[in-house]
Amino acid sequence: MHAYDVVAGGLQAYASWPLASQVLFHALLGLDLWAAVLVLRRRPTGPVLAAAIMAADLTANWWGNWGRLVRHPLDYLQPVGLLPMTLFGLFVFATAAPLRREFRSRDGEGARAASGRPCPP
Repeated sequence: MHAYDVVAGGLQAYASWPLASQVLFHALLGLDLWAAVLVLRRRPTGPVLAAAIMAADLTANWWGNWGRLVRHPLDYLQPVGLLPMTLFGLFVFATAAPLRREFRSRDGEGARAASGRPCPP
């Protein structure tokens, strides 16, 4: 979504947001890609980075939308925007620790196999 916003609106895509949110949203272009690559490469830091990114993104979006949300709460029950972003964030949070454990156990197996020590079944 952030890539679409920047392509559609350029560097001013988030001009109505506070400066800290603008910087974060632009930084997410690279950070999201970095987290995705780490997860695809099964690095234990990938899920942790993804969860941290989602926490920052959700915080900024909830903070920036809070006033309108309070005034018109039903406007946010849409298939785009804050609701699906929050649901996706909950998915990332719920899967981060199990994925990290799985990636760490696979890293340990690979290190044991490379060292010549037997791997447990």
